[in-house]
Amino acid sequence: MSGDIPESVFAMFQLTFAIITPALIVGAFAERMRFSSMLVFSAIWLVFVYGPVTHWVWAADGWLYNLGLLDFAGGTVVHVTAGVAALVCALVLGPRKGFPHTQMPPHNMTMVITGAGMLWVGWFGFNAGSALAADGNAGMAMMVTHMSASAGALTWMICEWVKYGKPSALGAVTGMVAGLGTITPASGFVGPAGALVIGFSAGIICYYATQAIKQRFQIDDSLDVFPVHGVGGMLGTLLAGIFASDALGVFSGQGYNEGMDMVSQVSVQLVGIIATFAYTAVITYALLKLVDKLLVLRVDEEGEMRGLDLVEHDERGYDL
Repeated sequence: MSGDIPESVFAMFQLTFAIITPALIVGAFAERMRFSSMLVFSAIWLVFVYGPVTHWVWAADGWLYNLGLLDFAGGTVVHVTAGVAALVCALVLGPRKGFPHTQMPPHNMTMVITGAGMLWVGWFGFNAGSALAADGNAGMAMMVTHMSASAGALTWMICEWVKYGKPSALGAVTGMVAGLGTITPASGFVGPAGALVIGFSAGIICYYATQAIKQRFQIDDSLDVFPVHGVGGMLGTLLAGIFASDALGVFSGQGYNEGMDMVSQVSVQLVGIIATFAYTAVITYALLKLVDKLLVLRVDEEGEMRGLDLVEHDERGYDL
């Protein structure tokens, strides 16, 4: 609902969500999908997955909206859809050559840290901006977003420190993103103490989800989109149903809608998570198979080894 905001401005704000969601998915199949296939898949995925789920959650006649789902800034709409689609893409396309036996670290940690800083600040626009006003609700959304991101970064760093004996900058920024994604659905409903719990939970659960996806299941989700955004989005959507309560003392949030209590709200949150997960997985799989039939999804082995910058664009990312 856009309130007194001009429709054109509101539409442009909503389009930023629409743009970022398929961009998140791309991180799961980096170095494998043909450029033309990526463009076609992203376009039709927006129409057949993102659009319907957005309507379910945020439109006045959406079934999840009317059920009472709490999703302030896109936990289900952005992070669950992108995370689940990323998982399906990684499974359909298969791993990169050398995975999981070859180390594949980021090529430039300076750029990683720079991008993470820009992302952290930019996230305030999504979460605080979802208040659709410059008021106390927007200010609280910004505060809890910052607190959850900080807690997520710290917790992930501690998890690495305990497991490997050394913390890493990459781990810290990954934990930050986990904290940001997890607080997103709850950012307009919870208070500062609840945000800290959400951020700490994101750091721990998303860390172990990442370990499981990469090591136990050996799924090559290149940038950990599912364990960070997908798992974080589901976790945050669920925890929003708990910490929105105004009866938790220092951990209280802004309260439930009329007629809702914690049990009913958590039940609604679970319904939203399950419905979004199932719908996204099925439709994403079908769309990938369609694009593969029309254009072929994956580059050949030689193209993958040479690099997509050369074979798809006839240019080098770096002069070595």
